[in-house]
Formats: sequence, structure tokens, C-alpha cells
Amino acid sequence: MERQSDTDARQVDVVVVGAGQAGLSAAYHLRRTGFEPGRDFVVLDHAPRPGGAWQFRWPSLTYAKVHGMHSLPGMELTGADPARPSSQVVGEYFSAYEEAFDLRVRRPVDVRKVREAGDGRLLVESSDGVWTTRSLINATGTWDRPFWPRYPGQETFRGRQLHTAQYPGPDAFAGKRVVVVGGGASGTQHLLEIAPHAAETTWVTRRPPVFREGPFDEERGRAAVALVEERVRQGLTPLSVVSVTGLAVNDTIRAARADGTLDRLPMFDRVTPTGVAWDDGRDIAADVILWATGFRPALDHLAPLRLRGAGGGIRMEGTRTALDPRVHLVGYGPSASTIGASRAGRAAVHDIRRRLARDPAPVPAPTAAETPVTAVA
Repeated sequence: MERQSDTDARQVDVVVVGAGQAGLSAAYHLRRTGFEPGRDFVVLDHAPRPGGAWQFRWPSLTYAKVHGMHSLPGMELTGADPARPSSQVVGEYFSAYEEAFDLRVRRPVDVRKVREAGDGRLLVESSDGVWTTRSLINATGTWDRPFWPRYPGQETFRGRQLHTAQYPGPDAFAGKRVVVVGGGASGTQHLLEIAPHAAETTWVTRRPPVFREGPFDEERGRAAVALVEERVRQGLTPLSVVSVTGLAVNDTIRAARADGTLDRLPMFDRVTPTGVAWDDGRDIAADVILWATGFRPALDHLAPLRLRGAGGGIRMEGTRTALDPRVHLVGYGPSASTIGASRAGRAAVHDIRRRLARDPAPVPAPTAAETPVTAVA
């Protein structure tokens, strides 16, 4: 398509980048407080259809296996069949949500760069043209940035290497010798699914996994969030959720620990053409190495704004970046959960509204008493 010039950029008060849990929550609260989609704000999503990152999850991740899917504001997710793939359940729910609240998400749109417009506004360059905006809510999550660790000899491996982002389900590993790398929720889920099908499985993690017995109550939840929040307040890279919560123990986990499936080995020192090896002389043959090593925040499009600090992360004040009050990150750091993302969307909108109210440019009036809109999927 022909490149749109900066002078032809469409003007809005808020651009929301991403239409997952956090982005849709933000869009809902913008709508609820009087911002009109298309006129006052726009939601840009690079995915081909509604569903956020959920639409890319593997088919064997059924809704019953999802840990704590929290409903979006104003519309409960009810009556979902626990046996259906979560990608279908959540995709349909997000689609109904967008339609119910007329959020008018534009997709597929790739946001390529966000930079200064030169007049106090931000310039958002995308595959669908250019917008200028007074505020940006970034809700791009992590799915597009799978983390692949580098180990000596990795390029010599003659088998198959894949990441959680490419995980096809357990049937693809039938009769294979599989090394699963990673001690998080995805790694353990993959291992438990693959073990009955594979010829042999080996589990390796960089640190000994921490298993958590008992309920994860509100007090423990607040403590976990506080740890992540303190890191982003200091400008450090966010911790993964499981690193602060531990792995919840249930009957399936107990059985897998008892039968040896969850016997963990320390991280190997190198990859060989036929498997993995340790400096102490031990080696294990493998047909597949599955890297369940997590993801990093997808923030490359914000690089022109120079938000990263010496600690490698982006220093945050609530949902707002400390170096640029126009930019909010939702679903980042302490809000990287379904309930945290929903709350962060609301907090970002309230902060933006306060800031724009101090600006001489007009701000839309709130709807009647700002009463919540509700619906049922």
C-alpha cells in the first residue's frame, strides 16, 4: 500500500495496541467513560481474528486446563464446555465481547513504530496507515517474542527443535525421545501430555522447580504481585509468574512426581548432534528438544521512544512508563495475568482521563454516572 505521510495522519486521543485481555479491557473502559471508537480512540490488533494470544494455543490445551481465566469487565464468560480447546472458547468470547461493546477493532494491523510527532503527540506508524495520539495504551503481550536460549552445539542437533509457541500437541511426539526444557507451567503441561506418547522424556530446568501445596489465597497473590511490581518500578525486566508463585500441586502433579515423569535434571551444558550433554560426562540421546523457556514482552515498536533503562526493563509508575507519561503498558509485569490485565486496562484509562483533563484539548464527557455496561456471553 502507498505510504501515508505524517501530515495525513489520523488524529485520536488514544491508540490501543493489541486486543487481548488487557487491550479489550482498556477499550471497554474508554468506551464506558465516553470515548468514541474511531473518533476518540482506535484499537489496532495484528492477529487475524479475535482471541488475542489464545487463538494460537495448541489444541490439547482445553478450557478445563486453563489456569484461572478471568472474565473481561462487563461481560461474564459462562457455560463454556471444559472439553473444548481454549483457543476456540476464548476466541468466541472475545469476538462476542468486541461486538457487544462495539469496540471496532482494526485487524490485521501491524504497528511498526511509535515515535515523537513533534507537537507533543505520538506518531503511530502501522500497516494500516499513521495515527497521531495524545496517549498510547500498549497491550501487545509476549506471544510474538518466544525466548530461545543459546547453548553450545545447538546448531549441530540433527533432530527437531521447537518452542512452546510452535507446540502442536502430544501426538506429534509419539515414539520420540524428547527433552523438555523449562520449569514453568507450560513446560510441566507439555511434559505431562507428551510422556504417555513418547518413547522417553527428560525434564531439564535451569533452577530446581518450586512446587506449591495448598490454595493460592489472596494474601499470597498480593505478595507475588508485589515482587513483580517492585522489579518494574526499578526498571528491571519482569519476572515470570511461576518464578514467584511456584507450581501448584494437584493430583496429576503428585502422580507424575511419584512415577518419575517429573524427575528433574539440571540444565545441560551443550547440545550434541544426537542429544544433550553435561560436562560431568553424562549425555542423553534425543529426537526432539522442546524449549518451554517462556516469552519476552513484545515492545520493539516502542524502541524509538527510548523507554528502556540500564536495568534492561522499562521503569513503571503503575501502568504508566516513568519516562513518558503518555505511554501505558498493560499486561506487562505485575498485570501479566488475566485478572491483572483487566484491572490494568481500567487503571490506565483513569490515569489517561485525568491527564487529558489537564490538557486544553477537549475530552469527551463521561456517560451517565459512568455506570457499568453488562452482558453475558
